[in-house]
Amino acid sequence: DFVVSAIVGVAGLEATYEAVKAGKTVGLANKECLVAAGELITAEARRQGKPLLPIDSEHNAVHQCLRGGRMDEVRRIWLTASGGPFLNTPVSKFADITVAQALNHPTWKMGNRITIDSATLMNKGFEVIEACRLFNLPPAQISVIVHPQSTIHSLVEFVDGSILAQLSVTDMRLPILYALTYPDRIPSDLNFSLSDLRHLDFSPPDMEKFPCLQLAFEAAKAGGAKTVALNAADEIAVSAFLEGSIRFQEIPILIEEVVSETPAGKLESIREVLMLDRSVRTIAAEKVASLSGRSPVSVGARKN
Repeated sequence: DFVVSAIVGVAGLEATYEAVKAGKTVGLANKECLVAAGELITAEARRQGKPLLPIDSEHNAVHQCLRGGRMDEVRRIWLTASGGPFLNTPVSKFADITVAQALNHPTWKMGNRITIDSATLMNKGFEVIEACRLFNLPPAQISVIVHPQSTIHSLVEFVDGSILAQLSVTDMRLPILYALTYPDRIPSDLNFSLSDLRHLDFSPPDMEKFPCLQLAFEAAKAGGAKTVALNAADEIAVSAFLEGSIRFQEIPILIEEVVSETPAGKLESIREVLMLDRSVRTIAAEKVASLSGRSPVSVGARKN
């Protein structure tokens, strides 16, 4: 009755879509599926009359907050971002960023790709696209706010000016538990002490310093092929950085080139999504090779 989609990357797309098509309630721990094919997946979920339950902590938080109102009462969704390890690093120092430094996330322990995506803020950009598709809202109603403590996982602002926020420990067991037991809540041993809070800081993201976030907003507005290209180009760029083929600040440059060269358009099937994904990976890998003078990095969808 319940399927958890946790295969990393586009490799999990077909299985996720088939689970939705089979009428299963799906818990989504794979954001790439919604980035690349969210329009198709959410449309099928609506046809089946089954919910898509986000396990990603930010969207899980939004889902919880939305239980306090109706969708037509929502003014905007606020996705919080830790800011990553380079929040206070000057851009002039970006050329010296090492893989080890980029993998040192200040609040979460995650896999390599998502950790690098968090350092570039592309992960937050993917979450913007994911939020648009999960909650059927335009990008104009999704905002990002930097919150280094990662105590507030997301907020929902309603039309009357009220804002509901979800606070908890930074422990993925909680959003997993919420998704698995929805619409109920069951006791857990996770505790959060308000008295231990010293302060909660917020600031707007610097999209000039972290252009990947701006690229994601632009792709979200275009939809279709552009979001497929964004995800595929990012995966190749991050792999190249991890392998030492390109520098940290070249990640958004490579992605922007690939996405801008990808024609906009609506994709009608999962097959079309996968074909475009493969094509974009090949193009991105060739660009990496031209930058580094090495053989193209692997273009296959990552499975681990």
